[in-house]
Amino acid sequence: TGKEGQPREYYTLDSILFLLNNVHLSHPVYVRRAATENIPVVRRPDRKDLLAYLNGETSTSSSIDRSAPLEIGLQRSTQVKRAADEILAEAKKPRIEDEECVRLDKERLAARLEGHKEGIVQTEQIRSLSEAMSVEKIAAIKAKIMAKKRSTIKTDLDDDITALKQRSFVDAEVDVTRDIVSRERVWRTRTTILQSTGKNFAKNIFAILQSVKAREEGRAPEQRPAPNTAPTDPTLRNKQPIPAAYNRYDQERFKGKEETEGFKIDTMGTYHGMTLKSVTEGASARKTQTPAAQPVPRPGKVAYYCKCNFIISTGSRTPIIIIPAATTSLITMLNAKDLLQDLKFVPSDEKKKQGCQRENETLIQRRKDQMQPGGTTVSVTVPYRVVDQPLKLMPQDWDRVVAVFVQGPAWQFKGWPWLLPDGSPVDIFAKIKAFHLKYDEVRLDPNVQKWDVTVLELSYHKRHLDRPVFLRFWETLDRY
Repeated sequence: TGKEGQPREYYTLDSILFLLNNVHLSHPVYVRRAATENIPVVRRPDRKDLLAYLNGETSTSSSIDRSAPLEIGLQRSTQVKRAADEILAEAKKPRIEDEECVRLDKERLAARLEGHKEGIVQTEQIRSLSEAMSVEKIAAIKAKIMAKKRSTIKTDLDDDITALKQRSFVDAEVDVTRDIVSRERVWRTRTTILQSTGKNFAKNIFAILQSVKAREEGRAPEQRPAPNTAPTDPTLRNKQPIPAAYNRYDQERFKGKEETEGFKIDTMGTYHGMTLKSVTEGASARKTQTPAAQPVPRPGKVAYYCKCNFIISTGSRTPIIIIPAATTSLITMLNAKDLLQDLKFVPSDEKKKQGCQRENETLIQRRKDQMQPGGTTVSVTVPYRVVDQPLKLMPQDWDRVVAVFVQGPAWQFKGWPWLLPDGSPVDIFAKIKAFHLKYDEVRLDPNVQKWDVTVLELSYHKRHLDRPVFLRFWETLDRY
């Protein structure tokens, strides 16, 4: 404590400890109790700062004196102020208590020195052990010492044996565990097999396919033999029998000889791809002639063969349906297959939520009944190519465009052939059948009203009415 210009006073450890023990008391009660115990009181101005420092709330305090001396004399309590006459009376009293303490200390020191002199060993009083004790007593002491040593050593040996047993048990347990793990087989299911353990999924799949293939072939996977530097005899190698795999159709080799014996008829022969000369010459000429491999036409192309053995291609004949590229259209590349092939309406937003990817073009398969010349009906599948970018079509592809879905604005037909100078698509609708798909509650577009367009109306909620609408689309297209 102490301010500028005033002498500094320091709190003792007793006063600080007493404050911590009675910190829950109010300051007046704390002062009275400290006066009763004759302990210096921590003043109220210093109380808050001191408790904050002791509780760790602050790291330092302005009241801490780091230059204070290490030894500070006992300070007079500020709670008790003596009068001047009491100070004089105390100065006149003889210090009887101090003289009594000094006298007691001198007597205690003299007694300690006398005891030390009596304990000094005198050499003339030293005697041998055999003179002081009998032989039997000495032997008994030796036996007791040896027994104590044996018990101590035995305990140490017991500890070593116990540790050795534990170590051997652990080693045996490790060996047993290693043996069990070596004979373990991982339990695999369809789910665990499909879960790849590495970044490359193909490694696991190819290993599984290889094992399945080896199991179907009835033999283990081929293993490369180790290189052998020793020379081998080729005659011994030829003598080794080659095991033949079982074939359930081996018996067919002997049937033909029995059934056609004596007639020399080739039951597996064919006249397909043979000329008249080869047929008249007989089987000998057929054996020498090897048929040339016929080229396979590519799908989507119509091809025919001439006598010169080369292909003449006429191009694809798959009909094309053009739909709007706008996202506001009811039919888009996302749901075109659902509408035209499955005959059910699925909104484009729902297809996006399902994670369907938009393609540049799609191929749908339409099943329809076709009348045969004999009056019978046969179900056939007709492919249709659906696109939403007509400007990418080749000039020869426009002859195969059979239908177009109209959105409403005339700019949809910008860049199309057969477009009038004023931008009217009337001539286009004379060559291509046009359709317009809308909800039954939506107002019809003015352009669609004045064009030659077949309107197809869908219901917002009645999905069972979708199939008749799209069947009418196909019927109208077939009549066109």
